[in-house]
Amino acid sequence: MNSIFNPEVPSAQMQRALNAAEVVAKLAQLVDWKLIGDGQDVAIEKTCVFNNYFETLAFVNAVAFVAHTQNHHPSLMVTYRECTVRYNSHDIQGLSGHDFACAAQIDALLA
Repeated sequence: MNSIFNPEVPSAQMQRALNAAEVVAKLAQLVDWKLIGDGQDVAIEKTCVFNNYFETLAFVNAVAFVAHTQNHHPSLMVTYRECTVRYNSHDIQGLSGHDFACAAQIDALLA
């Protein structure tokens, strides 16, 4: 049973490395995410801009909630008015469906 204290574990299908065509197709479904790096360092990232530090940190806390419930934790770079969110799956050395599903949830926070 999934709860905020018991994160959802992704299926094996969500945790396999995507091929290049799958990455391009999934990236096209997201808003303002970009592909960075290559090989085992490939990732998707998005920089979000806010009005002030309070809004930036509120967003960071919302991302933390998504990360916890999905048991998938992005790299975050936080400045006064910006937060860059970066997803990749270190254990598969590439991008997975889980990376894109979490990115879509981040987009939903911003909608």
